[in-house]
Parts: sequence; C-alpha cells; structure tokens
Amino acid sequence: MTATGSTPAHPWTSTTTRVIAHRGASADAPENTLAAVERAIDDGSAVVECDVQRTADGELVVLHDATLARTTDAGSVFPRRKPWNVADLTLDQVRRLDAGAWFGAEFAGQRVPTLREWIDAIGTRAGMLIEVKHPDRKPGIENDLAETLRASQWARRALHDGRLVVQSFDHDWLRHAYAPLGDGVPLGALCLARPSSRQVRAISEWADQLNPRLGATDRALVDAAHECGLSINVWTVNGTTDMRRLIDARVDGIITNKPAKLAALARKHGGLTVGA
Repeated sequence: MTATGSTPAHPWTSTTTRVIAHRGASADAPENTLAAVERAIDDGSAVVECDVQRTADGELVVLHDATLARTTDAGSVFPRRKPWNVADLTLDQVRRLDAGAWFGAEFAGQRVPTLREWIDAIGTRAGMLIEVKHPDRKPGIENDLAETLRASQWARRALHDGRLVVQSFDHDWLRHAYAPLGDGVPLGALCLARPSSRQVRAISEWADQLNPRLGATDRALVDAAHECGLSINVWTVNGTTDMRRLIDARVDGIITNKPAKLAALARKHGGLTVGA
C-alpha cells in the first residue's frame, strides 16, 4: 500500500486544534493496523498516532502491547508460546497472525504492520506521531528507529515538512535518542501525571511537545506549555464535552479514538484542523 493524495497543511503549526487519531481510528477499526490508518485519514485526521515495539529479530512493528495476546490470534497460532511477547517472536512469525478478526469479521486478515509499512501507508496525507513503548527494555531501539526513518522516502519527506514527531513516556531515553535520530526529529514528552511549572520549563529545554493525559490537563498547564514554546497534545479524548473544553483551552492537538466525531465537531463549530 502506498500513499496518495495531496499534502495537508502543516499539522504542527496550525493556529487551531489538530485532530490526532489514536492508534488510527481505533474506535472504528482494529487499532494500529493499516485499516485503522485508512479510516483515520478518511475521517479527516490531521495526524495519525501509533506505537512501536520490536520483534525478536530486531524489526520495528506497530503494536501497543508488549504481548500479542489481546489484538491477534497468537494464542491459537502459537499455543505453546504464552504469553506471546512480541519480543520473543520473529517478524515472520508475527506476520502469520490475524490482527483484525478480534475487532470484527470484516477486518479479518489485517496484519501487524511494520513501522515502515505504516509510514508508507500515510505518506503525505497526514502527520505522524510515533510512540516508542518502553525503550529501556529495548537497548539500541533509537538506532533501529533512526535507520527506519532514514530508509523511508516518506519519513524523510515528513521530517522535511515538519510532519513527524517521536514521543515517549521515557524522557531520559528521548534526550539520549536525540543524537542518533538527528537534529531534525522533533520530540514529544508524554506525561501521565500533571507536570509542575518547573518541570514544563525543563522539558522545553529539549522537547518540542508536551503531551499529557486528559485528567492531568487544565488551562493553566496549556498556558504554561505555550509560554515555554511547547505545543501541547492531550490524550485520550473521546467525549464531546472534553473535546470542547480542550478546544476552548487552546490545546494544539486532541488525540482521540474517534477522529470522525472530533472532525464533525470541527465542521459544526470550527476551531479544528483536519486532514487534506
């Protein structure tokens, strides 16, 4: 699958709030599959978010959990490999798994994509927000990621256009990863707890984005991030009331499982950036 379509407006510098699809359009398609990517773009997402894990043979794949049990048929295909950690299986083994049937019969046959396939599927049609999961458990994954980004024409173009960001909860790793990834790769600091004003200032010294949990976000945090030159993208927001509150607070992006719902809010009330 390759990307088609025109290039949307720069997704990270808009004066309105961006629609960011969490694991793709994960309320309407199996998360982190290419079907979820296509649905997200069709639904008007300005940016698509994904999670990255690494296989036993060093391949980067798009998957949220460390185990394949929840979102594939690994238990049936490899009954003796419990708990079916992706780090214990090769890419060829992961390729054998169905990553769509658990969500709905119409998605049967969807596979766990490689990060390269995920990037190629998006191409120029949306921004890319790539989360590396638990990098402390995957020594050298920053080098694998850097190699993948350099090898993909679509990733190189996205970086050139300012449409690709790497994020993680592991802030120490992000600062360390900056060297192999290169100066042109923007970084996003994910936050589970509400950071203090001092912490926001410290994050602004090395990151481009502050990406906090919905429950940790208020107008004061948004203002603090903006005062420090950080954009702020909030996760995971699926309710209309929360969406409106964050738009009013002038967040830069809303990360949602329901991009169609958020895009519909944009068409009705304005104040949101959708895809091309």
